[in-house]
Amino acid sequence: MSSDGVNATRRKFLTAATSTVGAAGAVGILTPFVGSWNPSAKAKAAGAPVKFDVSKLEPGEMKNVEWRGKPVYVMRRTDAQIAALESLNSQLKDPDSELDGSQPAYIDGITRALRPEFLVIEGLCTHLGCAPKFRPEVGAADLGGDAWLGGFFCPCHGSKFDLSGRVYAGVPASMNLIVPPYSYEDENVLVIGIDAEAA
Repeated sequence: MSSDGVNATRRKFLTAATSTVGAAGAVGILTPFVGSWNPSAKAKAAGAPVKFDVSKLEPGEMKNVEWRGKPVYVMRRTDAQIAALESLNSQLKDPDSELDGSQPAYIDGITRALRPEFLVIEGLCTHLGCAPKFRPEVGAADLGGDAWLGGFFCPCHGSKFDLSGRVYAGVPASMNLIVPPYSYEDENVLVIGIDAEAA
């Protein structure tokens, strides 16, 4: 073989070997870089839907569930509490939840729930984001006496909400408590973070 033939073969081998090593190095560098574009496990968990078993709630009881770093109040209302909601309409700023985008389109105006028995609302006051206290007792003297039929009271600035999360007139909060997107997986499992229309 001529020296030109040996050099050409060797040159082809070296070019192929260098290209292969270079490509492997590029893949090694790009893999973690591209992987960094994906949200972390913590970020995925923070935005992930949350499931809650509503069968564990007794009538009149409320539980706090965390979703996306926010408190979500899940309450099981009694028949009497549901029946009393309409009688409060004249005392509320937005009784039918028509003035703001505080609830998904598939939610009813007065009960503000897919199933009237279960209320699902974000536990953040729409004034400055404080956490309203659950005050289910009827006739609480510090909240208006006989006019108070139970609800949520924000001690920070005095905003009051009924047992549907609808804001009373004459308080600092301007809109009803937010209803997050939610649906039911089955009779007992509530899924916060997935719209009923998408479920």
